[in-house]
Amino acid sequence: MSRRIVLSVTAGVVVLGGAGAFALAYAGDQSPALAHSTARYTAPGGDRAGSLTFTTDVTASSGVKSVKVLAWPANSSFAKKALTAKDMAAVESAVCKPSGGDTERCTYKVTVTRADADGSPQGVWHVAVLATAKDGGTTLDTRAADFKVG
Repeated sequence: MSRRIVLSVTAGVVVLGGAGAFALAYAGDQSPALAHSTARYTAPGGDRAGSLTFTTDVTASSGVKSVKVLAWPANSSFAKKALTAKDMAAVESAVCKPSGGDTERCTYKVTVTRADADGSPQGVWHVAVLATAKDGGTTLDTRAADFKVG
């Protein structure tokens, strides 16, 4: 082989290898992805308590570190002033379990008492989710799912 061909092939391998390494590094820094988010609200009735159950699938190539969940009424101050990751820092966490590959199924469930229901605004509510990956990447979806109270 001539020296010129060897240099061209070597340069091509270096360029392709660098592009592959960049693609892998970039894929590793992706923010978590949310999918199939649902909220189910059951009002308390008679002697039984109600509940709010929120479920979502979170995919993160580095793994899921935490998933924070906040239900908020559509007519609250958050409708005018958008929720931030800082607002979500102190809210409750969902419980996540592996569901295949880099995806975890995360569920948040809370009991709703008659006093809770009576003191809550009627109408549409939204569920906000802050997903944090083990590599530090975050995704905030302030309207991941909706449900109706009343």
